Amino acid sequence: MQNVLLGVTKGYKNHPQLLRFKNTKNPVGAIASYLRFVADEAGNRGCNFNRDKITNKRVKNKISVTNGQAEFEAKHLLKKSKRREPEKYKHLKLIKRMKLHPLFKKVSGKIEEWEIT
Repeated sequence: MQNVLLGVTKGYKNHPQLLRFKNTKNPVGAIASYLRFVADEAGNRGCNFNRDKITNKRVKNKISVTNGQAEFEAKHLLKKSKRREPEKYKHLKLIKRMKLHPLFKKVSGKIEEWEIT
């Protein structure tokens, strides 16, 4: 997604979740800030994530995400993990409340209009 926001690729340029970043004052900084945490989390889990591909731009402000959207995405993750990673699903389904990515702040609201249900 970072390359889409940088304008250096054509793939996924219409992905609905890109709107989350495009609607910020600094879309490239927002996606880079998002990816840095993903890279940290990947490292904590023993996975490789090439940090060299993340731009140096950053944002300080959080991005609002509705509680309806957060719940929708959590359920979507569970469905995907049940199909793709049954062992991980067993663990995930026990979690009562998933944490949001630290770039996001939860606000009241429904599922985003751009989400395909």
